[in-house]
This record gives sequence, structure tokens and C-alpha cells, in this order.
Amino acid sequence: MIDIKFLRENPDAVRENIKKKFQDSKLPLVDEVIELDDQRRATQQKADGLRADRNKYSKQIGALMGQGKKDEAEEMKKLVTEKSEELARLEELETELAEKVTKIMMTIPNIIDPSVPIGKDDSENVEVQRYGDPFVPDFEIPYHTDIMEKLGGIDLDSARKVAGNGFYYLMGDIARLHSAVIAYARDFMIDRGFTYCVPPFMIRSNVVTGVMSFAEMDAMMYKIEGEDLYLIGTSEHSMIGKFIDTVIKEEELPKTLTSYSPCFRKEKGAHGIEERGVYRIHQFEKQEMIVVCKPEDSKMWFDKLWQNTVDLFRSLDIPVRTLECCSGDLADLKVKSIDVEAWSPRQKKYFEVGSCSNLGDAQARRLKIRVSAGKQKYFAHTLNNTVVAPPRMLIAFLENNLNEDGSIRIPEVLRPYMGGKDVIK
Repeated sequence: MIDIKFLRENPDAVRENIKKKFQDSKLPLVDEVIELDDQRRATQQKADGLRADRNKYSKQIGALMGQGKKDEAEEMKKLVTEKSEELARLEELETELAEKVTKIMMTIPNIIDPSVPIGKDDSENVEVQRYGDPFVPDFEIPYHTDIMEKLGGIDLDSARKVAGNGFYYLMGDIARLHSAVIAYARDFMIDRGFTYCVPPFMIRSNVVTGVMSFAEMDAMMYKIEGEDLYLIGTSEHSMIGKFIDTVIKEEELPKTLTSYSPCFRKEKGAHGIEERGVYRIHQFEKQEMIVVCKPEDSKMWFDKLWQNTVDLFRSLDIPVRTLECCSGDLADLKVKSIDVEAWSPRQKKYFEVGSCSNLGDAQARRLKIRVSAGKQKYFAHTLNNTVVAPPRMLIAFLENNLNEDGSIRIPEVLRPYMGGKDVIK
């Protein structure tokens, strides 16, 4: 959410930003919110005047009573009552106008970074760099669930009976590999100076609306019936929510956390042949990283975060590339985003395994995460990035480490987490 003051003073810049995100239907909202904000401020000013008058008259009543002027005091009381009734009406109107302003401001997209490429959707995202040489073996690589099934590592049929489509049972060495990757990613991030955290797996609605747009919320979140709780779609939400309504001393920044959690997603509109198996599912586990920092440091941290993911995948011998998200592919709160994509030898193309985002002060403004520097206070910047998210990451791992006989190589860095095994047969 952008600053209303910035919108007031730079309406043309906000309109231009909306056009860059190809959301022209939102252009009328700029004039609408300016008009509503003008009404709100005028109402507030009038209410402040009434409060001052009421306080002044209240003091006069005491003086009149002290002078024995009871009739005049009673008349003054009537005037105070009238002012109070008018003030109550104005306060109600002020609250109503403020809510309308906030609702619109939460749908107007954040100002994107000047470096973001302009494009309508993800088809216009821009490749930045490749790491490692993509390799296609001489033998045919089966679909990832076929690889797992041959190793006795997955049971989709039972999962469908128990929970429906989009769920799975991981078994044996594949389940162990899944946990090994998560544990390795945890230690990888701890070694890079991040504090490990296991957060709440449910969050309240005020946190949900603080960290994401209404459209994202509807497409992703599962609501707990009868309670003000949602299952998290990513631990970033509860991790950023940890700092809701706090004032952090500037010298305590940055806050760098890495978290483990299960994640739950509706995955509305997920279709296509590559959606089957465990590529796009309703439940998975993930290691995440978040940063809360000073505004001037957010660009530096953004580059560090996506590089962490690249380095982790390369340590597992998986070729990856980074992809700059274009303007039309950015969620409304994002200033800038880079996807990390892993190489799929079977598909002979890259696919997304992580996303790094700089939110600027949008989440901090919604959640009131402020920084104190002496007598001054300002909103922090927040960033997040996927460290690793199996089982999707397992697809890249299995395909890039598959032997012709169907066994799976275990990279050296992962062997301590697999009981010393160097291969899954």
C-alpha cells in the first residue's frame, strides 16, 4: 500500500504506474480516493473544531456555576450537548470515509522499481542469468511421479481416497530425501547468518490483509470455519506478521529469519499436464527467508536473498536461471521480483522453484512495522524469498540426479542428512 500523501502529491505518477501494470480499470480509483480523502480531512478538521469548542464551553460551564449563573450554565450545557451530538455524527462519517480510503488504497498497486521490465504477463519476464550447464542425458527421463513410484516413494491413489486430488503420501527413501532437503536448507541458511524459526501455521485476517492483496488472498488462503484464522500459504506471512504493530530500534536492523512450515494453498485455476503429480498441490513444506531492514538497504538484501537460492541449488548440482518478473506479473504489493527456475532435463526447459520479492514499505505500512531513529520513525522495508520448497524442488532434484538404471545420485552435501547414503536404489 502506497502512502496517501504520495498519491495526493503525485497522482500522475500513480496513474502511470497503474498503466505499466496493465490495470487501466483501476485508473478512476485515483480521483475517487483523492476526493474521499479530501472529504475525510475536511470532516476531521470540522470535528477538531467542534472538540475545541466543546472543551471551551465545558470550562465556561464550571465558571458560570461558580458565579451562581445557573440559567446561563444550563444554556451552555445544551450547547455542549448539541456540539457533542454533531461531533458524534462527524466522527462516524470520518470513520466511514477513512475505511473507504483504506479499502481503495489497498487495491492500488505499489510503485514498481524503475528497473522492472514492462510487460503484460509472465510470458514477458526477462532472463537475467544462467548458473550451471543444462544437461540432457542419452536415456529417457520418466515423469517425476513415475520415478518416485518405481522407488516405492509415493502413493497418490491412497491420498486421493483420504484427502482428494492435490495431496500425496511420500514413502521410504523419497520421504527421507524430502526431509533431508529441508534440513539441509535450514542449516544452509543458518550458516549464512539467518535466525531459524518455526512460526504459527495459522494467522488472523488482519495479518493476511497486511501481507497480500485481496485477489491473492481469495486465490490462495484456506479459511478456518467459525474462527478468525487462515492456514498459511507460505511462512513468509506469519514471519512478517511477527512484527505487526511494533517499533524496532534502527540499530537492531536488519532482522533476518529463516523458517520452516507446512503450506496450504487452494491453487485456483491450476490446469495443464504439468500440473499433475506433485508440481502444483494443496499441501507442501517449505524453508523460507525474510528480511526486515532499512529502506536504503533493501536493494542490497534483495540481491543477497535470490543469490542464496541460486547457491543452494548449485550446491546440489542443479542448473538454474534467474528471471526478472515484468510489471504485469508482479503482485500489487511488490516493488521488484526475481524468480529462480531449475532445469528440467525431461522437459528440456526451466521451471519455477522459488521467488524473491522486495515489498518496499507496503507490508510495513499495512502492518504498522516502524523503525525508530532517535525522535524520528519510519516504515521498514520487507523482503522474502523461497529457500527451497519440496516436493517441487524434488522434481528438479530427481531429474538432474537420475541414473540410467533408475537409481538416484545423492550429492555429497546431502549425504549426512541421508544417513551417509550416496544413492537411492
